[in-house]
Amino acid sequence: MLTGFRAAAPAKINLYLHVVGRRDDGYHLIDSLVAFADVHDTVTAVEADELTLAVSGPFGPALAAEPDNLVLRAARALASLGGVKPRARMRLIKRLPVASGIGGGSTDAAAALRVLSALWKLRPAPQDLQELALELGADVPVCLGGRALYMGGIGDQLVPAPKLPEAGLLLVNPGTPLTTPPVFKARQGAFSAAARFADAPADARALAKVLEGRRNDLTPAAASLLPSVGQVLTELWGAEGCLMARMSGSGATCFGLFADAPAAAKAGAALAQRQPRWWIAPGRLVDDITAVIAEA
Repeated sequence: MLTGFRAAAPAKINLYLHVVGRRDDGYHLIDSLVAFADVHDTVTAVEADELTLAVSGPFGPALAAEPDNLVLRAARALASLGGVKPRARMRLIKRLPVASGIGGGSTDAAAALRVLSALWKLRPAPQDLQELALELGADVPVCLGGRALYMGGIGDQLVPAPKLPEAGLLLVNPGTPLTTPPVFKARQGAFSAAARFADAPADARALAKVLEGRRNDLTPAAASLLPSVGQVLTELWGAEGCLMARMSGSGATCFGLFADAPAAAKAGAALAQRQPRWWIAPGRLVDDITAVIAEA
C-alpha cells in the first residue's frame, strides 16, 4: 500500500491590514493580524516515481493556464533543501477562488510543504523552512504557521497573536479576480501605525469591538479598481447577525464576522438568494490547521 498524506490549505483572513511604510526597493511594509477559516483547499501527496500534480475542484480550471503551479515549485524547493529527489503524485482540490485576497496559492504551497515533509521524512530547520517559504511568496510563511499570527515587514516578520475566540465567518467574493500589485500601486495617502493588541478577546463580539478601530488600508484602492468590492461590503454589513465586515488582503474577497458558525451559515444562505453568482462560503475561525493526516 502506498504511503500518502493530506493537509487542509485554509483561507487566510487578514482581520486587519495596515500599510505602515515602504522600502527603498518599492515593497510595502505591513502590520496585519492573520487568522484562518475552515473553508479550504486540500493538498494530497502519495509515493510515486516522479513529481506530478493533478488539479480538480470548482476553481481548478482557473489554474489550467499556469505553466508552473506554486505547489510544484514548493515541492521542488523542498526536495532541494532536503537533498532528496522530488517524487510524489500530488493532487490539489481547489475550492478557494484564485487572486482573491485569501492566500489561495500561498496556503496551497504551505500545505504542500507540510505533506511532502511528512512523505519524504524531512525535518528541515524551522528557519530554513521559513526562508524557503518566503522565497515562494510573501504570504507563504504565515500560511505555513497555520495559526493566528501578527505579520510584519513584507510578510517575513511573524509574531504569535493572542488566542482568538470561536467565531463564525462568511467569506464572499464577487467573482472577479483582483491581483495584488495593481492594488498596492493604487493605494494613496499617508501610512498607518501598527495596531497590535495583547489581550485575548473573550468572544466574537469582543473581537469585533477590538477590530473596530482598525481597518484594511487597501480597501479604497481595491474598490476603485473593482467597485463590486464596495457592494460586497455593503451586503455583509447589512446581513443579519454580522458583527463587522472587512476586505481580506488585497481583495476582492471580504468577510463578515458572526457570533458563531450557524449565524454565518444563515446569513450566507440569505445572501446567496440575492447574489446567486457570487462565491459565498460560510465557516468559522480555526485555532490550528497544521495537522497532517495520514491518508486512509
